[in-house]
Amino acid sequence: MKKITICGGGALGHVCIGFLSSQENISVDLLTNHPAKWCHVISVKDANGKVFNGCLGRISSNPQEVIPDADVVILCLPGFLIKQTLKQIKPYLSEKTVVGTIVSSTGFFFFAHEVFGEKNKLFGFQRVPFIARVVEYGKTANLLGYKSSLNIAVENIDNCEEFRTFIENLFNTPVNLLQSFYEACLTNSNPILHTGRLYSMWHNWDGKPYDHCILFYKEWTEDAAQWLIDMDAEFMRLLEKLPMNQKSIPSLLEYYESTDAKSLATKLSSIKAFETIKAPMKEVENGWVPDFESRYFTEDFPFGLRFIVDLAQKHGVDTPKIDVVYEWGMEKCMEKTCK
Repeated sequence: MKKITICGGGALGHVCIGFLSSQENISVDLLTNHPAKWCHVISVKDANGKVFNGCLGRISSNPQEVIPDADVVILCLPGFLIKQTLKQIKPYLSEKTVVGTIVSSTGFFFFAHEVFGEKNKLFGFQRVPFIARVVEYGKTANLLGYKSSLNIAVENIDNCEEFRTFIENLFNTPVNLLQSFYEACLTNSNPILHTGRLYSMWHNWDGKPYDHCILFYKEWTEDAAQWLIDMDAEFMRLLEKLPMNQKSIPSLLEYYESTDAKSLATKLSSIKAFETIKAPMKEVENGWVPDFESRYFTEDFPFGLRFIVDLAQKHGVDTPKIDVVYEWGMEKCMEKTCK
């Protein structure tokens, strides 16, 4: 029996709990700030109608109750909670425990090195394994899409191939090992995909409400696609300066099998698993306005694009498009923080 502790109860936390705990020989505990809101039976339904009924073991806000005997700890947390959670669980980790993250692009490896030093067993996904949405908090969730394969970075794990196979079986998806943690934490997914789209939509917003909540992907524009292409080109120049296998992170044009802004916009707007995803907006009296307090802002700028900007400055790589988007997004985040 393998014991897994999930830290965090967002959409990915819900889906991971239901999907993983429905398997034989896997027990799952949960570390959450809201233990009273969780049921022990978690139901997850995928886009094909398949239902995974998982069973949670211990549910607690106290790391001492759910961390010490865990074989694997998986963080399903927003960036602003990663560092403090690593500090909370550190005293209760055993030498055997592998600590990982469901998404590496929000600072996990940088924070783990700072909190743990260089010796702890770590792993992180390059891209999230599922597209997930909560239906009823603590009870049910939807698994909207799977990935055809997954890439993970590992550090200080004795038998990397054995661990790779374990994760592959756990998530029922082919898994590839990356050569460096940079290859996981510097993805051009959310930190560029989300931020470029947000900038294109709203950097010239006049303050007037929209008549509907914009569909984030289905209504993708050529302008947004061009911002992605330009930002991604700068990102690729940064990767050339780092000790990593650059080929492990395909360009966005390559990843989405596109050749220019028009074809990229068409591709992104036609992905079925993305078609119902809404832009971060909130309803007001006369329509819909951007929600600058959304995790699209509070996560993807200060705990996503930030690390790309910092490394680019450290290695002397010019990133004019990224800088414009980053400064705009951080300004929006600061406006909300200061109010």
